[in-house]
Amino acid sequence: MANMQKKLLVVESPTKARTIDRYLGGQGYEVVATVGHLRDLPKSKMGVDLDKDFEVQYVVDAEKNKIVSQLKKMAKGADEVYLATDPDREGEAISWHVAWLLGEDGGQKKTSGYKRISFHEITKEAIEEALEHPRAIDMDLVNAQQARRVLDRVVGYSLSPVLWRKVRKGLSAGRVQSVAVRLICEREKEIASFKAEKYFKVTAVLIKEGQEFLADLVKVDGKRFTVEEKLKLFDGVYGYSKSLFEKNEQVEEFIKRLGREFTVEKVSGKEISRTPLPAYTTSKLQQAAARRMGWSGKQTMSVAQRLYEKGLITYHRTDSVYLADKAIKDFREFIGKKYGSEYVAAKVRVYRNKAKNAQEAHEAIRPTSAERMVLDDGDSREKRLYEMIWKRAVATQAAVARMESTTAVFINDGGLFQSKGVRMLFDGFLKITREKHEDQLLPKLKEGEAVGSKKVNYEEVSTNPPPRYSEASLVSSLEKQGIGRPSTYAPIISTIQQRQYVEKEDGRFRPTSLGVATNEFLVKNFESILSLPFTAEMEGDLDKVSLGKLEWREMMKRFWRGFEVQVKEVEKNAARVKVEAESLGEKCPQCQEGDLVVRVGRFGKFVACSRFPECKYSRQLKEVAGFKCPECGAEGVVKRTKTGRRFFGCSNYPKCKWAGWKKPA
Repeated sequence: MANMQKKLLVVESPTKARTIDRYLGGQGYEVVATVGHLRDLPKSKMGVDLDKDFEVQYVVDAEKNKIVSQLKKMAKGADEVYLATDPDREGEAISWHVAWLLGEDGGQKKTSGYKRISFHEITKEAIEEALEHPRAIDMDLVNAQQARRVLDRVVGYSLSPVLWRKVRKGLSAGRVQSVAVRLICEREKEIASFKAEKYFKVTAVLIKEGQEFLADLVKVDGKRFTVEEKLKLFDGVYGYSKSLFEKNEQVEEFIKRLGREFTVEKVSGKEISRTPLPAYTTSKLQQAAARRMGWSGKQTMSVAQRLYEKGLITYHRTDSVYLADKAIKDFREFIGKKYGSEYVAAKVRVYRNKAKNAQEAHEAIRPTSAERMVLDDGDSREKRLYEMIWKRAVATQAAVARMESTTAVFINDGGLFQSKGVRMLFDGFLKITREKHEDQLLPKLKEGEAVGSKKVNYEEVSTNPPPRYSEASLVSSLEKQGIGRPSTYAPIISTIQQRQYVEKEDGRFRPTSLGVATNEFLVKNFESILSLPFTAEMEGDLDKVSLGKLEWREMMKRFWRGFEVQVKEVEKNAARVKVEAESLGEKCPQCQEGDLVVRVGRFGKFVACSRFPECKYSRQLKEVAGFKCPECGAEGVVKRTKTGRRFFGCSNYPKCKWAGWKKPA
C-alpha cells in the first residue's frame, strides 16, 4: 500500500486551523496557523523607496521568526502546500508573503508551485470543494493590497513630519482616517452654526363609541401646516419650515374657535407590504451592533471573526448582499418546515449591491446552516451576534408582511386634521425576525359623520441641530461616499480615537481641540488629498488594480507626482497652526504668570501651564462627569485607557476603585 501524501495547509488563525483540522482529520493534512501577518512594512521607517519605482522593503516581524522557521521545516517535509488564508485582498497578500518566505532558495524568491484555495465558509463541504479546485495566487489582488499599504504609508510618512513642524510634535496623519476626522469636524461646525426654529404641533384627542384616538393638524384655512413640510437637512435628520403660528396666542385663538365636533371628510384604506432587508454586509452589521448593543466596530468584528473561524457564519468582511444558491435553498426549506409553506416567499428573493464597487467576499454574512437557530455554546456576545445574523439572513427568503393602512381626514372650522391607523393582516418575515408590531386601530368611520373630541392640545417645539456622528452613522457616511472597504471601517475609527483627534461622549464623536487644529491645517493645505471625491477615486483605482486594469506602480507614480510638490510647498510656505487649549481660568501655581489650560497628551487630557516650555508645571486632569460614585459617594470622573477609550471612575481612587464603562444614572 502506497504511503499517504503529506499535505500542509496554511491559515492565519489557530481557531480556524482547529476547525479545518476537525474536518480533514485522517486525510494526511497538517493544518498550521501563521497567527496573522508574517511579513509587512517596517515599523520604524517608510520602507518604500520613492526613487526606485516604489520598491517595497518588507521585513519579518521579530516575534514571527519562530513560526517562519517552523513553516519552512514543515513545508520541506510536505508533498503539497495549500495556502488557505481569508478570501479577500489582505488574505491573498498573506498567502503571497507565506509563499515568498517558503520559496526562499539561495537568494532566489519563488512563489509558484503553491496551491491557493479560498472559501467563504469553514464547513466540510466548502473546504473539500476548494481543495478540488486549487488555483495560483492572484497577483492582481496582492498588488491591490500592496498599493493600499504603500499609498497609506507614503501619505502618512509625508504628512506626519509636516504636522510635527506646523501643528505639534508627535502627530501623525492617515489618508482615510483624516477624511473621517474631517467629517466629524464639519458636523461640529454645522451644529455650532445651527439656529433653532420654533414651531407648534397641534393634536386633537377624538372619541367615538368610547375609543379614543389622535389626529394631527396638517392644514389651517387651506394652508398646509408645518408637520407635513419636512425639510431634509442631513442624512436621517429633518427640520421644519416656518410655522403658521408665530406666537402661543395665535395657537390658542385657533383652538378656541374649534367646535367640539369634527366632521369626517375622507376615509381611505390600502394594503401595504413590508419586504425583508438583505442579509448583513460588514458595514450594516457594524451599524446594527452599534445601535442595538452599543458595540464598537472593533468589538463587532472580533466577535464575528470568532463565529467565522468556528464555521458558524460565512466570511464577515464583505460589501456584497448576494446569497449563494445553496444558502437560498437551505433557508427556503427551513422556513417551510419550521413555519409553514405560506411563510416562504412566492419567488426566490434576490438583492442588488448598492455599495460602490462592491467586491471583497462574494456573499453577504449568513449562517452556514439555517437549522442552527441559536448557539448551544459560545459566550453571550457570540450568541447575540449570531442571532442577529441568523434572523436577518434567513428572513430574506420569507414572505412579505402585509398590513392594512387607514387614513382619516377630519375638518373643523378651517382646520384639517389627519389620523392614521394600521392593522396586521399577515406577519410574514416578521415571525422570523420577531420584530414587535402593535396595531394602531381607528374606529369605523364614515364620510360626513360627526366625531366628538375630548380636548385639543398644542406644544411648542424647536428644531434640533444635526446629531454628532455615532459609530454607526460614521460608517454609513463613509460607505455612501465610497470611502474605505469592509476590512478598514473598524481600524479607521479606532485609529482616530487613539490619536486623540476625536473623543466619544455618550456614544457620539466630537473633535478635540487637537483634531480641529489638525483638520483645519490639512484641509487648508491638502484640500485635494482630503476631499471626499478624491478619496473615493483612490478607492476606485485600487479596485481597478485588483481587477488587473491598472498597474499599481503607475497609480502611485501618478499620485506622487502631484503630492510631492504639494508637500514641499506646504513645508516651505504654510503658516504654523496654534492648537487652542481650553482655559481653566486659574493662574499657574508654579510660575504665577501663565494660565492653567487643558492639553491633550499621549494618555489623554492633562492640566499644564500656558507658558510651556518656559514653565513645565502639569498635573492630572479630573474631568467631573456629573454623578456620584455608587460605592463611596465621591465625585465621579471621566478617565481613559492607554488606547484613549473613555470610562468612568471615582475621584477618590485609589482608596475607592469603582470603575465602569457606562455612566451611572
